[in-house]
Amino acid sequence: MGASLSLVPVLDYFARRECLRAGLHQNAVTLPYPDGGAGATCTVQYWAPQGEPELPPLLLVHGFGPRADWQWRCQVGPLSRHFHVIIPDLLGFGGSAYPSETAPPPTEATQAAVLAALLGALPGMERRRVAVAGTSYGGFVAYWLAREAGPARVGPVVIASSDLLKTAADDRAFLKRAGEGWGGVDEILLPAEPAALRKLLELASCRPPPRLVTPDFLLRDFIQVRCGACALC
Repeated sequence: MGASLSLVPVLDYFARRECLRAGLHQNAVTLPYPDGGAGATCTVQYWAPQGEPELPPLLLVHGFGPRADWQWRCQVGPLSRHFHVIIPDLLGFGGSAYPSETAPPPTEATQAAVLAALLGALPGMERRRVAVAGTSYGGFVAYWLAREAGPARVGPVVIASSDLLKTAADDRAFLKRAGEGWGGVDEILLPAEPAALRKLLELASCRPPPRLVTPDFLLRDFIQVRCGACALC
């Protein structure tokens, strides 16, 4: 019954439609996983036009939440008229996966290193300078990408809704607002259970949706969209 009432396929249809209308195609590539030791690999799923860039490249880095095409669906059309838009799922989100059974989860620096490898693997992108826009968690990744790749490779950079100066005290204050029972900030920002996602909506929204319109089965669907391929077996 839950699956038949799910809104996820509807939202997924509209997100994919916007990307396809913008001339983007969904692909996946296997890349080295920097934190996994010799021979470790990860899979990155991304949207991009086919062929080499005819417009200036623009990398869009999503934040916490559903996968990249959901988060950038409203921007991809207008931006694609002026840029060669590349929209990857970060590792642990959507269709991008890392070997979680044998390697640690990616840091922001690791995510950035994998994005740099992705850019180097795309047609005509080996030496192209790339503009980058990151929002929320993606802003941290964009910062690390610009820092490590340097201005010859990355720029300009737009960072939105990202507190780059966040401290441990900020995390403690966030957990205090959330109430007792949470093991850490990641447990809320990367929810694995409906209760955690409901708490995230409560903290992130001035008018969080009532429980009546956010039943557990629907929240589980949204969690699955975020981490449908979180880990490689």
